Amino acid sequence: MPVGPVVFDIDGVLVTSWRAIPGAVETLRVLADRRIACSYLTNTTTLTRVQISSALSDAGMNVRPDEVITAAVLTADYVRAHYPGARCLLINNGDITADMPGLDIVGDAANAAKPDVILLGGAGPEYNHRTLSRVYEWMASGVPVVAMHRSTAWETDGGLLIDTGMYLIGMEQASGRTVTAVGKPAPAGFQAAAARLGVDPDETYMVGDDLNNDVLPAQVVGMTGVLVRTGKFRQETLDRWAADEFAMQPNHIIDSVAGLPALLGL
Repeated sequence: MPVGPVVFDIDGVLVTSWRAIPGAVETLRVLADRRIACSYLTNTTTLTRVQISSALSDAGMNVRPDEVITAAVLTADYVRAHYPGARCLLINNGDITADMPGLDIVGDAANAAKPDVILLGGAGPEYNHRTLSRVYEWMASGVPVVAMHRSTAWETDGGLLIDTGMYLIGMEQASGRTVTAVGKPAPAGFQAAAARLGVDPDETYMVGDDLNNDVLPAQVVGMTGVLVRTGKFRQETLDRWAADEFAMQPNHIIDSVAGLPALLGL
C-alpha cells in the first residue's frame, strides 16, 4: 500500500538550533528517493520561509521555501480575511514581514499609536516590560490580539526557552479577553499542510516532538500522529497523558526521526 505524504515539525524533529538531528538528513533522502511528498509546518517566527529553507539546506536537507508553512504565513492569511486594511502592530523576535505581504505593519510598540490589531509572534528581547504593558493596556481596552502560536517553550542547545504562550496565559487571565492563536495547535495549519500536498488530512502523517502542539491536534483533524522522543519531548508528560484512560493517545511513538522509514515500511 502506498505511503501517504508526511508533514514535519522542524525544530526538535529535524534540527536543534539548526543543526541536524542524527538521522534527519538520511530520512528525508529516503522519502525523496521513494517520491513521498513532504511539507514542513512550523511555529518558528524568527525566520522567513526562504531563511528556513536556507538553514535546512545548510544542515544537509533539501527543502524548498514553498514546502514550508510558517505561523507568520497563516497569520497573514487570517488577518487579510478577518481584518482587511487593519493597521497592525507586530511584536516578534525577527523580521518576518516578507512572509506577510499586504498587511499594514508597524513594529515599535513604545512609539506606536493605538493599533487596530496586535500581532504577537515569537518571544525574545522585544517582549520587554514596557512593550508587554502597552499590549496589555490595549488588549484590555478591546484591541484584538492575534498570536502566531501558543507555544510555551522551545528547545535550544542551551536548554528550554520560554515562548509567547507563557505571556498569553497571564494577559488573558488578567484582562478577561481571549487571544486568537493561528499556528499550531490550531487546525488551520494542519489543514493547510494537507491542502498544499493535495491530499485529505487522513492520508497524511504528522511527525512532531510536542504531544499537545503537534501530534494530538494533527490526529484531531484526521492525520496519523508520530511522536518523536527528541526536542521538547518529555517522558513525564507522556506518562501523565498515558495515565488518563479517556485521553487520546499518539498513534505512534519513535525514538527519533531516524526511525520514520522503518515505521513507514520503507
